[in-house]
Amino acid sequence: MSRKFKKGYFVRGEFVAEGSERDLELKRELKGTDEQSRTDLKRESTELQKLGEDLLTLRADLMARLDLSEKLKDAVIEAKRITNFEGKRRQMQFIGKLMRLLDPAVLETVRTALHEQNYGSVQENLALHLAETWRDRLVADENAFGEWIAKCPETDAQQMRALIRQARKDAKPEKPGEAVRHGRAYRDIFQIVREQLSSSHPLPPG
Repeated sequence: MSRKFKKGYFVRGEFVAEGSERDLELKRELKGTDEQSRTDLKRESTELQKLGEDLLTLRADLMARLDLSEKLKDAVIEAKRITNFEGKRRQMQFIGKLMRLLDPAVLETVRTALHEQNYGSVQENLALHLAETWRDRLVADENAFGEWIAKCPETDAQQMRALIRQARKDAKPEKPGEAVRHGRAYRDIFQIVREQLSSSHPLPPG
């Protein structure tokens, strides 16, 4: 009696018969992988579409720094001009397709530019933090004023002293246990310090 071979295939040296439990398991795995790939592609496409929409809001100076193709730049300009809903939708789809052609490094510069527009640059954030540090120390530390004037002699010393005195007075709670409140003097000190920092770049308080 001749042996009848089942239909099947080999996977890593293992014979898998068609219709067997192992065959069905492998097909489920493969389908899952395909579905995952489709999900990943859809997620990436959606993210790039959103990135393209955000590109329309980017300031001109930040846009000029990006290494974008002329076709994409023109598409963005055109999208800003279009007011018709359907026309705008189609134009944004076109921008999404162009975004998918960009090099990953260029895409990262787009994300960085958008982040800078929304949250400020690293340098701006450091400058703000430094101004806040100096302001708080000027109000809290008697020695800080002398250090500040030594670093920024162009500061109006009389005005700054008056603001510091007022800020200290405002910071005292009217009743024990009440939270500290900051008035206008506290904000004015910050503005003066920030302006001086931008012009003379004094060292952090230490």
